[in-house]
Amino acid sequence: MARKRRNSDSQLLQPVAGNGLLDRRLLLKSGMVFAGAVTTGVGGIATRAAAEPLAVDPWSKTIGATVPGYSTPSHFEAKVVKTLGDATRPGTQQGRTPHQDIDGIITPNGVHFVVARAGAPDIDPEKHQLLIHGMVKQPLTFSYNDLLRYPMETHVRFIECGGNSAPMWSKTPIQANIQALHGLLSCSEWTGIRLSTLLDEAGIDPKATWMIAEGADGVTMNRSVPVAKAMDDAMIVFYQNGERIMPWNGYPMRLFLPGYEGNMNVKWLRRIKVTAEPTMTKDETSKYSDLQPNGRAKLFTFPMEVKSVITSPSGMQSMREPGLYQISGIAWSGFGRVRRVEISADGGKTFAEAALDGPVLPKALTRFRMPWRWDGSPSVLMSRAVDETGAVQPTRAALMTSRGAQFRYHYNAIQSWNVAQGGAVSNVYV
Repeated sequence: MARKRRNSDSQLLQPVAGNGLLDRRLLLKSGMVFAGAVTTGVGGIATRAAAEPLAVDPWSKTIGATVPGYSTPSHFEAKVVKTLGDATRPGTQQGRTPHQDIDGIITPNGVHFVVARAGAPDIDPEKHQLLIHGMVKQPLTFSYNDLLRYPMETHVRFIECGGNSAPMWSKTPIQANIQALHGLLSCSEWTGIRLSTLLDEAGIDPKATWMIAEGADGVTMNRSVPVAKAMDDAMIVFYQNGERIMPWNGYPMRLFLPGYEGNMNVKWLRRIKVTAEPTMTKDETSKYSDLQPNGRAKLFTFPMEVKSVITSPSGMQSMREPGLYQISGIAWSGFGRVRRVEISADGGKTFAEAALDGPVLPKALTRFRMPWRWDGSPSVLMSRAVDETGAVQPTRAALMTSRGAQFRYHYNAIQSWNVAQGGAVSNVYV
């Protein structure tokens, strides 16, 4: 039996696809087997140590910092922050998530991406109200504390800006890190109440098929939302990762539409008007509409399509030396769960299935991992996701052919990272 087990383990150390990709089951085996993969590779991980004990470092000889009222990361992590636009310029402000520096599927609140068109309003929750009116039997006004008395539920879900990955529409590859290219995406545990509960209480007119959601920010952001979505899984959320939503993400409450493009998840929610038709607001006509090759615009493409991206190694990083590495990344779909992620290390010539960290949740980020023995030669890394509807993440060439270069939203093509012989990682089109 032991011999069979050793033979089975040794098979996992054999490449399953071109350019050194190893069997995903290697990550599920014992640490001893993984260590065996290191010693049989072309480079190690750990530094060989002498028999002497470790030296006692200065921080072990003194009393450490006292506990603060609200904990923040170590000062050694000071560079793990959102990248910000020029706050002195009028117009939309953005803060992008540093996916190259975080792991798992939950985005810390402090680095959750932000798109704010007039900054974050300073809203007193004791004075804030939510109005539901329009095509309803009885208009209703709720205080913040009124809403907190309704049944709460919690879900892990992603939010992605409709304009995320917009730099990838460029004719030539923009050399930047994943934060700059794909940083308008985050995933959190959201807690709140079902919107359908409030709409049922108000009593929707059967002829109503749309509603408009309006925020309390300085530009009164508003979007039309199908009533069908509102009565399905839409929520009004108050908590993010266990604490009250931060001001830049909608404090004290925001609309949450799982799987739909980020701008529809209206922050600082103050009003919902039930209507018979879409309102055709400036935010859904002047932008967030998809220009077609024939010059016509396609409206209301709400769900974010299946997508994945390798976060490590990724753009602007560098491989230190040949040896065993773990390829890691995130995949998601606005249509449900991620079913499978495949990895290529040879520019798409061959693919192998990656391991998915569980649990795999609907409309949430899914972390994938793949063992890779890099021999130091030039490589092109790619990830390709498939969701539970059977939709497959397209190549960039296929996406450009179907949508045209004038498109600006919903970019979900395969991201390719070129690993040069010296280890430098860069954005490349394949």
